Amino acid sequence: MTVKGRGLDPRFMQELKFKNNIIEVIGSYVSLDRKGNTHWACCPFHHEKTASFAVNESEQFYHCFGCGVSGDVVKFVQEIESTDFMGSIRILAGRAKMQVPEANFDTEKAREDRKKRDEMAKIMLDSAKFYLANLYSGDARADAHLRYISNRQLSPTTVKKFGLGASLDFFSLPDYLAGKGYSRQNLIDSGVLTEGKNGRLVDSQGGRLIFPIINALDEVVAFGGRLLEKSDFAKYKNTKETMLFNKSKTLYNINLLKKLKREQSINEVIVVEGYMDTISLYQAGFKNVVASMGTSLTKDQARLVKRYTENVLISYDGDFAGQKADLRGLEILKSENLTVKVVPMPDGLDPDDVVKQGADVYQKCLDSAMPLIDYKLHSLERKYDISKTEDKRKFVAAALKVVRTEKSESVREELLKKLREKTGITYHALERDLLSLPKEESKPQVSVSEIREASAGASVADKAIRFVLAAKLFSLHYAKDFSLETLEFTNDVHKIVAEYLTEKQKSGERVRPSELFEFLDEDCAEFNEILDLNYGEKLEGEVGERYFNDSVKMLEKLSIDRKIEVLNAAFKAEDDLEKRKQITKELSELLLRKKKLK
Repeated sequence: MTVKGRGLDPRFMQELKFKNNIIEVIGSYVSLDRKGNTHWACCPFHHEKTASFAVNESEQFYHCFGCGVSGDVVKFVQEIESTDFMGSIRILAGRAKMQVPEANFDTEKAREDRKKRDEMAKIMLDSAKFYLANLYSGDARADAHLRYISNRQLSPTTVKKFGLGASLDFFSLPDYLAGKGYSRQNLIDSGVLTEGKNGRLVDSQGGRLIFPIINALDEVVAFGGRLLEKSDFAKYKNTKETMLFNKSKTLYNINLLKKLKREQSINEVIVVEGYMDTISLYQAGFKNVVASMGTSLTKDQARLVKRYTENVLISYDGDFAGQKADLRGLEILKSENLTVKVVPMPDGLDPDDVVKQGADVYQKCLDSAMPLIDYKLHSLERKYDISKTEDKRKFVAAALKVVRTEKSESVREELLKKLREKTGITYHALERDLLSLPKEESKPQVSVSEIREASAGASVADKAIRFVLAAKLFSLHYAKDFSLETLEFTNDVHKIVAEYLTEKQKSGERVRPSELFEFLDEDCAEFNEILDLNYGEKLEGEVGERYFNDSVKMLEKLSIDRKIEVLNAAFKAEDDLEKRKQITKELSELLLRKKKLK
């Protein structure tokens, strides 16, 4: 068998996996609990309260019996870090202090893309160092940047921690990077430089205070820049989207949050809007903070947060209430099964303003955080003047629509009681109006278990094939001597697994399920279904052995039926008498084999 087109020496891959024990690697991201020969955790890839994510140390692979995901240590890092295959290899190689060899079988485009990405990453890092050096260069043009930092009460330690820097003009950075030998196109594509009207390259963040944006892999992927003087231009400006930077998939300070998780457990993450809110809170001791960089939250950002905690505190500025776009962003967090609370801020103040009054003052705001549905009602209160009859009616109508979205009857009752207190309308009247609201059309929500049942509910033959392959894959005693060469496989995954098992049986080598991840496509749901059978006693005992034998008989019968169908068609199309006799003989042999199977 040949390894899927990764272009890496198999010996390198073997050593890489040997030096990165899957238990140690996964254990650095999630808390594992050992039970017998298996380590268990709540799956980091879907929401669950009961641990169904199993890590097999002896075979070096993981499998979630809840959502069905599985893989080896390379696949886990690839998924948890939202990177590609080579990105995962680099992370693991760095962890093991190994040098990544050049790939031999990569396509020319893949090599070019990797080379381009690597150079762009170097451009970003060199630019960040240049900006930082500018800040403390003694150049008079940096005085405004330093004054701003001083006015925001940021310490030198904090400035260094976040790598803040200064762009002093539009041309010194292009001149500096030109001396590094980078290609003109990569300088432009990185977003650091822009081509001016006369064709000359200019600093995209010219004259601004610089905030490096660093991803979870500690790579500088973009910059945020703040103007220091009033201008017609936007106060804040981010690097354009590039091969390195996708704003909707990035959170500011995610790198330091990741380091924090390695040091301690994170109960909740505070999400703010901007750079200064993040930095000020971090400096005040609230290190569990990230920023959405002024945009509504996205699904990718929600999933990024979910790697660190399931509890989110939204801490936007005091004018946030009632902004529909932002409230939709909070719904996205909720849809990813995150517990969302909103931190009320005083009108006109942002977290940076509040924390400057003292960490205890901001902590009181956190302590008063409201569940999302309560905050929606709170935002409606601020929108309407309920002392006026018409406004009160509008408020009640809007509030009841919010209450209706709550699934819990007890919470609904509590919310209606609060509405009664605010409006003076009786509880029963509010309840009647709530029940009389026209039903909203909604898309049916499909649960993980329903998806799993759908994927597993293929044909009886597919289930039989999965069971036979699983029994061979996990070396069940009753499957030891059975040869898969007697069966036919039409599914590509089944063919690859069967080929691997057949080669191992002939050579007498040990079967290692984790090796198959090197031959299968990255997103292999069918292989996950096979691994799913290695749970509890599905493969064990007399029942498992009987199902295996019945499955083998059924699959052999189906194989014979397909051959008979082909021969019957060939017989009808054949005019040569001798050839017809030969086909008849083959048909007779197949029918005899089929009779014996009965």
